[in-house]
Amino acid sequence: MCAQEAYRELELDRVMLIPARIPPHKPVEHEPGPEYRLELCRLAVADDDRFEVSDIELERDGPSYTLDTLQVLKLQDSINELVLIVGGDIAAGLPQWHEPERVLELATLAIAERRGTPHGSVEAALSSLEGSERARFFEMPRIGISSTMVRHRVRAGQPIRYLVPDAVARYIGEQRLYEGEEEA
Repeated sequence: MCAQEAYRELELDRVMLIPARIPPHKPVEHEPGPEYRLELCRLAVADDDRFEVSDIELERDGPSYTLDTLQVLKLQDSINELVLIVGGDIAAGLPQWHEPERVLELATLAIAERRGTPHGSVEAALSSLEGSERARFFEMPRIGISSTMVRHRVRAGQPIRYLVPDAVARYIGEQRLYEGEEEA
């Protein structure tokens, strides 16, 4: 939904989903691995020409730094302007990223407003960074669905149909992803 809203509101030509090989900021318990996350992305946007999925980060060793990915994408002739789409919670943490000002130099930061991270706190967090004036907020419908909630429901044996695309729900079930002991 975030990709769809960014595409529409920011009038983007396309949106590329890029799963991280090793997410440096958000470790996930019972993480199935990058190949599974890549396939989940592919299934989620199948048959939608607005979106594509790239394995660019899976080809690199080590943590997935956004800066490295943006530098590679910037070298591609078919890409004129890069827009990095993130949630407000992630944008608020940008000052702690690997070379955040270089990230802002290479891409416009598109920020989906999220519950729990007020617009003002994101602006305050970014204000110390050169290039933060290029950041743009976009509206996103308020939905009570998160990847964390979906993983918890899978571990608890609860249905996730209608929370994720049907193909994604089937794949998670077939591959037994995110199963394990429910956290207390």
